[in-house]
Amino acid sequence: MTSRGRGADERDDEPTGPVETTSPGLARLGWDDDWAAAFAALDVPGLEPARIAAQHRGGYTALGDVDAFLALLPGRLLRHARRTGERPAVGDWVGVRRLPEQGRASIEGVLPRRSKFSRRAAGESDAEQVVAANVDVVLLVLALDVELDVRGLERYLATAHESGASPVVVLTKADLVPDAADAVTAVRQVAGDVPVHVISNRTAVGVDALRGYLAGDRTVALLGASGVGKSSLVNVLLGEERQLVGEVRADGSGRHTTTHRALIFVPGGGLVLDTPGMRELQLWEADEGVEATFADVEELAEECRFPDCRHESEPGCAVQDAIAAGELDEERVTGYRALRAELEELAERQEARARLEHGRAERASRHAARTQARRS
Repeated sequence: MTSRGRGADERDDEPTGPVETTSPGLARLGWDDDWAAAFAALDVPGLEPARIAAQHRGGYTALGDVDAFLALLPGRLLRHARRTGERPAVGDWVGVRRLPEQGRASIEGVLPRRSKFSRRAAGESDAEQVVAANVDVVLLVLALDVELDVRGLERYLATAHESGASPVVVLTKADLVPDAADAVTAVRQVAGDVPVHVISNRTAVGVDALRGYLAGDRTVALLGASGVGKSSLVNVLLGEERQLVGEVRADGSGRHTTTHRALIFVPGGGLVLDTPGMRELQLWEADEGVEATFADVEELAEECRFPDCRHESEPGCAVQDAIAAGELDEERVTGYRALRAELEELAERQEARARLEHGRAERASRHAARTQARRS
């Protein structure tokens, strides 16, 4: 599960994978009384609810109560999105107004999210990228036929815990290894109480256990690196070859076959949100997620002599004492410190950016006041 790197994960042109072209109705999409109340709070006459199923350059594929259609952002919301980076994401519930053109609608409002899996956008940007919205369960998918990236898994777990969705770890390609016991043990050491499933997409062993997460028309997102078997798992769940599956390179890295996030109906109930393999996962405001992922380290840290202990060489460090006693893995602590440092750097960058924006606003305000005074 690759966690860092550079480069885009997906293209922003028209979707190349399957996108739903019909709608089974709002209830099948996860609509309930709470969503109905949130929609009513928009208090805009003439709107109807819909859910974003895919995003592409021309807008969004949205699913309403009876059909699928192209949903566009009006100028004011598009300008706001460009300025703030806040735009609808796949999985969002929106209020739309039908346009005169057949099969088109305008997005007039976005309902408050119940959950969102976010990361810092790729590159040097300090912007948030919402990978999946209103997801109930996040399947963190890793492959057993390559070296297990424990540190990368910790990063995914922290982001998943922060999202508000329930994380689940899925280890694929069980048919390619003689025994998965060591890998399961390594995962449980960092995942804590998070469920861990071992499956084979080729033989379908273990896949039925995942269907329970879709019960009640819940939305399940699949996240992980390219080549770990996300699209193959979607095909097994669907019972048909709908998602393209690419070959895996000799070094174990996968080729991108899913280029867009998309909601897909699963026979028998529920929706899966397939995502492109991530080349990087930089944290975005994941303090609580890091605390949940490293609960063992956090608990020990409370016993340190100094409240600002860095858990390196300070006297009275309970974390270092646990490492020396063989009760805590030193590499786990190194991973913990790395994620904490990343969050601190992000906070500093955001604070500096906020000061810059505040200064610009003040200068604009003073300029406007002087202009008004000269005209008076």
